[in-house]
Amino acid sequence: MLNRRSFGVGIAAALFAFGTLAGPAMAATARVAVAANFTAAAKEIGTAFQKQSGDTIDFSFGSTGQLYNQISNGAPFDVFLAADTKRPKMALDQGYAVKGTDFTYAIGQIVLYSTDADLVKGKQTLTKADFDKIAIANPKTAPYGTAAVQAMKAMGVYASLKPKVVQGNNIAQTFQFVESGNAALGFVAFSEVAQSEKGSRWVVPSDTYDPIRQNAVILKNGKGNAVAKAFVDFLKGPQAARIIKKYGYATAKGN
Repeated sequence: MLNRRSFGVGIAAALFAFGTLAGPAMAATARVAVAANFTAAAKEIGTAFQKQSGDTIDFSFGSTGQLYNQISNGAPFDVFLAADTKRPKMALDQGYAVKGTDFTYAIGQIVLYSTDADLVKGKQTLTKADFDKIAIANPKTAPYGTAAVQAMKAMGVYASLKPKVVQGNNIAQTFQFVESGNAALGFVAFSEVAQSEKGSRWVVPSDTYDPIRQNAVILKNGKGNAVAKAFVDFLKGPQAARIIKKYGYATAKGN
């Protein structure tokens, strides 16, 4: 019969063997819903976070409106990075998010962009209107689309351009309309072109549209997820701020 000491040694040996066979613990994961305009920046931030923490982020990209519809229908996201302040507030008001966790992670800009290096020459490009189609994101679901409409109205060109407007479901699809030639030019997120000198562009004056403050919030599903909390903390930090600026955004702290 085994005495207590030999039994304890046997258990310890078994646990050690199990740990050896099983290998290192699996990295933990958080699921993050991200507005399409922030795709490239989010991927780079996610890579930096994983390198630092060893944990992973599972991103889902789409228009802010579409993502919010998924959240309200029970999609199991832990964190929501919207392209506006409206939907995170709605998530808080309607009980989908954790109170006190919302903050502005980026402030976006829109640019008028074309793959044609000679087409975009500032506001006069819109007044001449010598093109067939101009792309914008759906203003009902995408804040960058709302900003495009506001800018055109402020510049007094919306009525004349409206028949030429084609809408993408989100800002990423809008950019693809221009890139593919399905639209001669379009209002896209500065982040889409910040890393390229291709084509021609004009940074739309920020006083022609409401500030595109992009807020994040931890969702109820992520309340007990330590990786979700760590990712949000990382998003607020200096390393993420440098990446955010690299992609043509400002931060609330002016980093």
